[in-house]
Amino acid sequence: MSVRNLKPLFNPSSVALIGASTKPFTVGAVAVRNIYAAGFQGDVYLVNPRHTTIDGHPCFADVASLPKAPDLAVIATAPESVPELISQLGARGTRAAVVITAGFGEEGSTRGQELCNAMLEAARPHLLRIVGPNCFGLMLPRVDLNASFIHIQPLPGRLAFVAQSGALLATVVDWATHRRIGFSHLVSLGDMADVDFGDMLDYLAADGNTRAILLYVESITHARKFMSAARAAARIKPVIVVKAGRYGESAAAAASHTGAMAGSDAVYEAAFIRAGILRVNDLEALFDAVSTLGMLQPVTGDRLAILTNGGGIGVMATDTLIYKKGNLARLSESTMDRLNAVLPPTWSHGNPVDIIGDASPQRYTDALNAIMDDPGVDAVLVMNCPTAIASGTEAAQAVLETIRQRPQQSRQCGLLSGWIGDGPAEAARQMFRERGIPSYETPTKAVRGFMQMVRYRHSQAMLMEVPPNIPEAFSPDRQAVRQIIETVLAQQRNWLLETEAKAVLAAYHIPVVPTVAADTPEAAAQLASEMAGPVVLKILSTAILHKSDAGGVALNLETAGAVRERAAWMREHFQQAPVEPGSLKFSVQPMIQRPHAQELIVGMSVDPQFGPVLLFGHGGTATEVIMDRSLALPPLNMNLAREMIAGTRIRRLLDGYRGVPGADQTDIAATLVKVSQLICDFSEIVELDVNPLLCDPQGVLALDARLRVQPADGPAGRRLAICPYPTELEQNISLPDGQTLLLRPIRPEDEPAFQRFFTSLSPEDIRLRFLHPMKLLPKAMAARLTQIDYDREMALVLTSGDVRQGPDLHGVVRISADPDNEKAEFAIMLRSGKTGLGLGPMLMRRIIDYARGLGISQLFGEVLNENRSMLALCKALGFKRRNDPDDPGSAIVSLQL
Repeated sequence: MSVRNLKPLFNPSSVALIGASTKPFTVGAVAVRNIYAAGFQGDVYLVNPRHTTIDGHPCFADVASLPKAPDLAVIATAPESVPELISQLGARGTRAAVVITAGFGEEGSTRGQELCNAMLEAARPHLLRIVGPNCFGLMLPRVDLNASFIHIQPLPGRLAFVAQSGALLATVVDWATHRRIGFSHLVSLGDMADVDFGDMLDYLAADGNTRAILLYVESITHARKFMSAARAAARIKPVIVVKAGRYGESAAAAASHTGAMAGSDAVYEAAFIRAGILRVNDLEALFDAVSTLGMLQPVTGDRLAILTNGGGIGVMATDTLIYKKGNLARLSESTMDRLNAVLPPTWSHGNPVDIIGDASPQRYTDALNAIMDDPGVDAVLVMNCPTAIASGTEAAQAVLETIRQRPQQSRQCGLLSGWIGDGPAEAARQMFRERGIPSYETPTKAVRGFMQMVRYRHSQAMLMEVPPNIPEAFSPDRQAVRQIIETVLAQQRNWLLETEAKAVLAAYHIPVVPTVAADTPEAAAQLASEMAGPVVLKILSTAILHKSDAGGVALNLETAGAVRERAAWMREHFQQAPVEPGSLKFSVQPMIQRPHAQELIVGMSVDPQFGPVLLFGHGGTATEVIMDRSLALPPLNMNLAREMIAGTRIRRLLDGYRGVPGADQTDIAATLVKVSQLICDFSEIVELDVNPLLCDPQGVLALDARLRVQPADGPAGRRLAICPYPTELEQNISLPDGQTLLLRPIRPEDEPAFQRFFTSLSPEDIRLRFLHPMKLLPKAMAARLTQIDYDREMALVLTSGDVRQGPDLHGVVRISADPDNEKAEFAIMLRSGKTGLGLGPMLMRRIIDYARGLGISQLFGEVLNENRSMLALCKALGFKRRNDPDDPGSAIVSLQL
């Protein structure tokens, strides 16, 4: 389930409180008081068999006695009673419930988990949605509903706040109300037996009354649903998260509190980045981020100029900026000349621009105009500290007037403000906020706000950025890998031998050092004699994984005799190892001499929440000590792979330094993409280490590899948090003229080809397809049409030509399903020269079959009445037609599947 029946939950016309009470300081009593105090205008039904009235309001004995089925039920009764109550409510027609009651397995109770399962089973036949259990309830200020036991009535606004912790929700309400911050929704999810963060993101993304979505997360359930919902929501409005459990001790506490396992914090960080979510560290930063992201002029880069009347606060702001890896803007010579002309000789003559403590309003105006005109400045932080000889309020008015008078055609430059202190400074801050300019109490908070905007802008750009194709033809030998894995599993092994692991990498075009196996020291010596130059000898056994640590690696052996002697020593040394007698073997490989190469690691492991996670970082024997690594969720493209590289400290070495040439980072990124594809293709792979992976200007070379497998527990790709490219849908199509086209799912890399396809369409084709004339396809729309979530959307394209060189698109058909996978909207386009070949009906039949296979119950689309050919095709395929009530020139066609 997803958004199904969430409307009665968040916009109810009637509410029943089951477990209403007169006993002071009980949940039932507080909830009664809150519902009536908030002023809910719908029907309110109190339920308790021991009362006929509560606080003067009628009270009903049970669900059956209610005058009608409530839209929303709030349950605060003993846990044993909840499954039956849910069953009764569902039978009467209620479609949503908030279960405040605890005792459903939070502490690992078997009986509690049984009750939770019974509650869900009772809800399932009626599609009744449940928030909770073990929650504080929900508050909907827009409809004056406080269905919680939080005593403070929140203010209405356009922020939605969703939290697992009810106590934290109560704290936020108290904190925000005193600061006049309002909300559209406040929801305590509790144990998330049903409604979870993915459901909330889907619902709130489409809610026109919500400007930004704020989350407090302890753990995620249903990672793929969460990632799909988060990526969709983040494209529409800001999604900002505070994630608890950053360190091991607090993560354990969160798991105890919610009854769910908390995953690795680094994996959560990677997931949030991939989804385009902005993560902050505390609640104050959460609400500061809302203010920052709503600024009038969003920043276009990371170069910050600081304008201040106090040198000390300018230095503090600079320190914070550098600490947070920000970029202090370098002022141009022309800007310096302008500043010298309007500022006293004692100004700082650099950035930060200290205009001295006696700065007049005019001085602020002159300096700000000069800085904002500098093309090397992306945003300006204007600060003021109180002095006895200049008015901070007048300075604020001058800044605001400067912004108002700047010409509309002037360059876009973001503005943040920091008026330090209380009293007049608070009044000045409020003036800025009313004009949509974020304002902060301290230099640290101001710079933090700027860096939040920089990170958010970067994440949004990554959502829309078109990735380049992998720089080489990439056709992995999947059958070879399948044979290796099946052989290993048939032998009841989990770890591949080094030679097998390298064969897997080679099948995916990842360069590996030639490695051969030997059964005896004598055979190893013979192999070494056949290799030119020194060799490396390793013990070859699945039971000895960290060979270097155990003495199982010998480097730079120059003679066959040295190899034989060292191999004999290894056999004696490892006689006590837990391996089968006689199974100790050896591998021999050339000693690679690449003096300027960096040692990297590429790895993969399976996270309990998010499934496979890829790792990149500083490799070698000290990788765990150095701890320089970045994580990402597969599947990867070249842009995402480059982001992984950029997230490590070793990136600086890869760029080159002090005469050492830079490494081939394109080859590193391509290797990450290939490993990602390997993980997507084989769900049997559960652990992978390529360490060290050498890289220098000549490219990459894998010196060692470890790989662990286990029998697959589902289809390839299903375990991934992000649905991978569905290779199985690729199909060759033969045309009547003998030409062969490839029918396949669209890829993000197709955006340039899609733009060319659009320009090939006639103005009439465009109008009929998009329902209005368009001369150009906006880049954001093109990215949205090519960067799809294969879990919820599908677009099949007919292509010809080399994918890497830029294919030609001849047609596209797509569907976009609702979050519940019930209905999907379709659209189709064909290149003019490809009409009359039967491609339109073929594409429609393919997408209909695909939708039917997903269990979608209905396809629908909007077609202009004058588009007779499309209407005829729909009629031939069994679509029904009806007039569009909102547009007399259009028809709605639908097909029941």
